[in-house]
Amino acid sequence: MNTRKVRVRFAPSPTGPLHMGGVRTALFNYLFAQKHGGDFLLRIEDTDQNRYVPGAEEYILEALRWCGLNAVEGPGIGGEYGPYRQSERKAIYRQYAEQLVQSGNAYYAFDTPAELDELRAKAEAEKNVFSYDLHTRQQLNNSLSLTEEQVQAKITAGEPYIIRFKMPEDTVIEEKDLIRGEVKFNTNQLDDKVLFKADGMPTYHLANVVDDYLMKITHVIRGEEWLPSMPLHILLYEALGWAETRPQFAHLPLILKPTGKGKLSKRDGDKLGFPVFPLLWKDPKTGDISRGYREDGYFPEAFVNLLALLGWNAGTEQEFFSMEELIEAFSLERVVKAGARFDPEKAKWFNRHYFQQKDEAFLAEAFKPVLQEKGVEASDELILKVVGLVKERCEFVHDLWEQGSYFFAAPESYDEKTVKKKWKPDTSEKLQEIEALFQSVEEWKADAIKEAFSTFMNDKGWGFGVVMVPIRLALVGTSAGADLFDICEVIGKDESLQRIQKAMEQLG
Repeated sequence: MNTRKVRVRFAPSPTGPLHMGGVRTALFNYLFAQKHGGDFLLRIEDTDQNRYVPGAEEYILEALRWCGLNAVEGPGIGGEYGPYRQSERKAIYRQYAEQLVQSGNAYYAFDTPAELDELRAKAEAEKNVFSYDLHTRQQLNNSLSLTEEQVQAKITAGEPYIIRFKMPEDTVIEEKDLIRGEVKFNTNQLDDKVLFKADGMPTYHLANVVDDYLMKITHVIRGEEWLPSMPLHILLYEALGWAETRPQFAHLPLILKPTGKGKLSKRDGDKLGFPVFPLLWKDPKTGDISRGYREDGYFPEAFVNLLALLGWNAGTEQEFFSMEELIEAFSLERVVKAGARFDPEKAKWFNRHYFQQKDEAFLAEAFKPVLQEKGVEASDELILKVVGLVKERCEFVHDLWEQGSYFFAAPESYDEKTVKKKWKPDTSEKLQEIEALFQSVEEWKADAIKEAFSTFMNDKGWGFGVVMVPIRLALVGTSAGADLFDICEVIGKDESLQRIQKAMEQLG
């Protein structure tokens, strides 16, 4: 069926920010296309104008760019099969909807929303569910129950109507899903979906099938939530005479919340303190802000890597993949059927790996905006030195400030627990001698300071812990931090002595 060049598409709706599950769908499509020397397309499915959110399309495009998932065709890119926004393809769909009516595979329905609401309410009162299907359609207001003259009169009078697919009776749809294997559906259990709305716009189902056909899509790789739509889409291909060139289907597993049942949602992220969107999103109506992986400090390669392993594995022990390695290793056969549980701690672990792999000069440049935000002016040389000293303790660029702020500013306070435990009545007296020792050190380099300090301590017969922690407390404000003598060298002799003096004055 698919000896043609591989062509896949990512087709999001601009109804809000792109969920990380959507990014994973785009990623798997991209990897599949690249692996098979094919084309990755972007199509914006904006047929539902009521749910359209301003800024959402721009957000989607920026998110894909950030992740390196570059389409070869799409909005703003162009291509042979455009336009790539469904709202700009409006004139294309009606002819296919009418073709389905003429062939007997669809029909006009004149039922008003109020009439349908009444039927739903009545069914609910009887503890049933109303469905517009082969069991009810002959009793409803449509071109199957009306005469041809009645139908024409309604259309001529300008009465609003929609076009519904006529689901065949007693038909079993069998299809091999490339991830789930053989799946079966009985049409007696399916309703007559709306294909064309009264506002002149197609629904997702018709537009999706028509566009995939016209854009020569060979594989539809999408989320598990679209699996129930597959039988209708297969029947549409057949009804339109496109069965021979219809795409193969692959339905990806859900991304599950960290704990409990159900798929990952924004609510889970808000509750547990992690983002579920690739980029920060500001709701244009409410002004509410949702966190994004980019703004939280994740590198795009870490985000892509963690997404790739949500529902797929290479069959090896390897966990860190470059995009090139992902393309080489990827196959739909190794995508699992079961949902993939998201672990926010694992996401940080991925970012730590990529952070540690980064060149120190790169990290220093990335650190500069953080320093500017803090109102700190520092030389490139100092920033680079600090990055080199604290990098190993960091997962994110913003951690560089948390781990190294004392290089740029003296501590304003001292950790109470450390003071209580390590600052003894004679500590200040001992630090006065250390202060005098430091004054005598001529070459203010870490090795020279350490050598002088060690000789002094051995001569005194003091245990190193007696003054090492108080000195660190004076320089850093806590008992943690980079190598003590590296700190002394970087902040300088005068600053080191001033901080020791200040600690003695404040802590007594």
